[in-house]
Amino acid sequence: MAQNCKLCERGTTRGATRSHSNIQTKKWVGINVQPMKLFGKMISVCTRCKRTLAKMVKEA
Repeated sequence: MAQNCKLCERGTTRGATRSHSNIQTKKWVGINVQPMKLFGKMISVCTRCKRTLAKMVKEA
């Protein structure tokens, strides 16, 4: 299952692990996606968007 945020469309990115001898091992780095109820529907939202939405609700 692909992990994408439904609001900002951010997804997984490529990363690299480096050993002591500087050998590169490629890996996928996923984002922290959590379910959130928004407008009566459950959607997958990254924590960056979740914090921003909480801040916007707090100000209003």
